[in-house]
Amino acid sequence: MIFVNKEKEEFQKNTENENNENQNNEQKAEEVAEEELNNSKDDSKKEDVKLELTREELVEELREKNEKIEELDAEVDDLLSRLQRLQADFVNYRKRSQREKSEMTIQGKIELASSLLPVFDNFERALKAEDGDSEFYNGVKMIYQQFLKAFSDEGIEEIEAEGEEFNPEFHEAIMKVDAEGDLDKEIVIDVMQKGFMIEGRVIRPAMVRVAV
Repeated sequence: MIFVNKEKEEFQKNTENENNENQNNEQKAEEVAEEELNNSKDDSKKEDVKLELTREELVEELREKNEKIEELDAEVDDLLSRLQRLQADFVNYRKRSQREKSEMTIQGKIELASSLLPVFDNFERALKAEDGDSEFYNGVKMIYQQFLKAFSDEGIEEIEAEGEEFNPEFHEAIMKVDAEGDLDKEIVIDVMQKGFMIEGRVIRPAMVRVAV
């Protein structure tokens, strides 16, 4: 009887030990599972933080690139503006140079023509004094015509006067005569000395007689 009770006690004790061990194992398993869950949550949080930091870095990088693009655009605009100003200055300089060159050319022609006009006047006087059939007359007339052609080739033109209305801008009245009628008043009736002009500028006004 004593032996049976002893075995029973040992059985109960072993059963309790097994139950305790099972409980401990279950508790440890729960702890391990909970720890793994916590670790998983921590890793997830770390990934979220890492992802968030990466997004911020991307935003910052994009912002820096946009600022760089804006700076480059500003530099390009400034260079284009400077180029346009340089082009405008060059065009103005070229136009001014052309005007100055043209003015110098015209002024040179005016000075040359002014120095030659007394010689031209002498040829005219010689033609009026000589007989129209003489060789001397023909020679002088040929030189006279060469004078006129040289003037014409350089843009120097004779001022129209005889039969024209008197214009003090182009004509100089050295004599006035009575007009035969009202329609003849202020009309140039004779040219005493030819006048010349170049591109609308008077080199020498024509000396004329005017009906008044």
